[in-house]
Amino acid sequence: MASSSSDLGHARPEDDELASLDELYNINVVPSELFFKFRKQIEGFRVGANLEFFNLSANEFHAKLVLKPTAADRRWKFIYEPLHGDIRLLSKKIPLTKYLNLQVGIGHNFQLNATGWKWKLSTCLGGDGVSQIRNKTSVGLCPGVDLRIGWRAEYILPEIHGAVGTGEPMFNMNYGRLQASIDRVEAIITQG
Repeated sequence: MASSSSDLGHARPEDDELASLDELYNINVVPSELFFKFRKQIEGFRVGANLEFFNLSANEFHAKLVLKPTAADRRWKFIYEPLHGDIRLLSKKIPLTKYLNLQVGIGHNFQLNATGWKWKLSTCLGGDGVSQIRNKTSVGLCPGVDLRIGWRAEYILPEIHGAVGTGEPMFNMNYGRLQASIDRVEAIITQG
């Protein structure tokens, strides 16, 4: 993205007049993360093998084995990362409010011989004075093959304003801003 969220949050009305539309509206369609997920249902559990590619210029790579119940009320998942020597048992995301979730977990790293626990508060909304949306959209390509796209958008809505008798223009417009990107693309292959 061309500007950070902090740049968006401190936008001044006169910045819109100086910036071109290309600078105000930026959509990045090149994902920074690519995932290939292979899933198999076995005896009430879903076993998955994930190949995760990050930061394509540096060729960062993670491999994960994931085990979780297939029941609708599943409360946990088990993750093993063989390259890093990590095992983790994570709770599902527990809704605290309509937009706020809590996830807790315990894990062990065999390379460091360390055991510990983690927690994470997350939401799909947020931003510092900037409206922000994060979401995942799934598309079924064919039976057993899905494509999931993780995207985000940071925006300031356009604003029309004016004045009469104050020396300011009778009609003026701030064009708003949009910084959107596709962050993650996941190819998911499932065998029943």
